[in-house]
Amino acid sequence: MLRSLAIATALAFGSVIAAPVFAQAAAQSAAAQQTPTQVVQEISDQLAKAIEGHQQELKNNHDKLIGVIDSVFLPHFDIDYASILVLGQHAREATPEQRSRFAKAFYNSITHRYAEGLLDYTRGRVKVLPDSSGGDLNEKRTIVRSQVTLDDGKTVAVDYAFRKDRDGTWKAYDVIIEGISYITNYRNQVDAEIRKGGIDQLITNLETQGSKALETMEKDGKTATN
Repeated sequence: MLRSLAIATALAFGSVIAAPVFAQAAAQSAAAQQTPTQVVQEISDQLAKAIEGHQQELKNNHDKLIGVIDSVFLPHFDIDYASILVLGQHAREATPEQRSRFAKAFYNSITHRYAEGLLDYTRGRVKVLPDSSGGDLNEKRTIVRSQVTLDDGKTVAVDYAFRKDRDGTWKAYDVIIEGISYITNYRNQVDAEIRKGGIDQLITNLETQGSKALETMEKDGKTATN
């Protein structure tokens, strides 16, 4: 299940390391003309081209792997909006600087944690379902549905939530795996951490510990529910 989560998460969310401005501009211009379903399909195709035949090289060069994630996904993900949803009620209490630092630290941690899951990605592992299968497209928000094939041949339902930004470009902000929302799951963990130590401590932990901070949050969350 961890591998499926890694692939699904990576398909919807990119890293926050800044890509070249001209590359982002070109991708955003193209994406503005695409439906969300077309965006997910294009990401899937670009990922296959970048990964297949280069697994060992990328495994040995983590920075290059992060660069692949950056170039393929960043233009299609609404980092600011997603971070506000993850912060929940605490977003209103946070300063603009805190929200910015949290967004960068949190999604950088997410990217590094699941990056190696991309090395298992091959063409055809993700099947993007057509709009008629439940795309629910409207003018501002929609869900793109897909299926991820696991190593044992079983499939996992993965949905991607999109919203249209002010420029008219569709961008992803959430991924729902087997009915479990990525945003909701981490919002509960983030809420617990902020109540325990404050938002500044959470941001510092994410900035200095990265994916290890996420692992600690998840363990604490499981302990609290047991």
